[in-house]
Amino acid sequence: MRSIWNGAISFGLVSIPIKLVNATENHNVSFRQIHTEDGGRIRYRKVCELEDKEVSQSEIGKAYEESDGSMIPITDEDLQQLPIPTAKTIEIVAFVPSERIDPMQMESAYYLAAGGAQAAKPYTLLREALKRSHKVAIAKFALRGRERLGMLRVVEEAIVMHGLLWPDEIRQPAGVAPEGDVKIRDQELDLADALMDTLGEVDMDDLHDEYREAVEEMVAAKASGQEAPAVPEAPAGGGKVLDLMAALENSVRAAQESRGESGEVREMNRSRTTPKDTSGKKSTSTAAKKSTAKKTASSRAGSGGSGSASSKKSTSSGGGGKKAAAKKTPAKKAASRKRSA
Repeated sequence: MRSIWNGAISFGLVSIPIKLVNATENHNVSFRQIHTEDGGRIRYRKVCELEDKEVSQSEIGKAYEESDGSMIPITDEDLQQLPIPTAKTIEIVAFVPSERIDPMQMESAYYLAAGGAQAAKPYTLLREALKRSHKVAIAKFALRGRERLGMLRVVEEAIVMHGLLWPDEIRQPAGVAPEGDVKIRDQELDLADALMDTLGEVDMDDLHDEYREAVEEMVAAKASGQEAPAVPEAPAGGGKVLDLMAALENSVRAAQESRGESGEVREMNRSRTTPKDTSGKKSTSTAAKKSTAKKTASSRAGSGGSGSASSKKSTSSGGGGKKAAAKKTPAKKAASRKRSA
């Protein structure tokens, strides 16, 4: 891979010669502008406004435009001689946890290749230190005419630097979120969770640019004199969503069918919401049963209690009568014996 910048990493007093290499590449399909009447190529020519003539690339330089429109020429030598330490150095200023970096700040990615055999050991030292600390390095560097912020991390056995936007280049999300108090029901969140679970995870290597493939197929068909592939029909059910619950249920069902799964969304939704609903019903019925039991017990205590007491009295009196009768019987027998004697 061809390097786009040569310099060094400043790691305290350690200097690591490196080469900057693009870590990404663009696979977008590019188009040219043509004259629709005859298919002729439309080109942009660079013309000097003062002389009204086209100039070559070797005659073009840089300039800073003042507020009054005047131009101040700036050469590459002027930029290289700027009194900043990052002109040819990636200066590490701190080491922080990766969670501290907002993904919104990330721009282009570059591989940092060791610049020669003498850079092998300090390069490896920095790489292993980043691995063991589980942190990323924050650095400043100059590239393409301006000083930039960077983040160094380890990918496999290489050090990668991500260009970062400066914090003041990130816009605040004021006025982006919906205004007002939007209420979301638990059932809607349950279905959203179910949809997330059904969609599951994805292997990033399986994702590809379908638009680019479709453009390439269309170009190949037109080049061979064939008709362009037919446009697939749009899926049914598009348009404005009137019922969020129905849309979520249909989404879960479609995701299940695409994965070859089966299951009733309604039943799943009930199973998620039943514990919340039935707990109140159970407690209500239990309380009703307890209340009924208390009322029954009190009614028994008021009426049945006196009856039981009277029955006890009658039982006790009845028992006493039997005992008395048992006591009188021997005496009567004795008296009758005397009379007979």
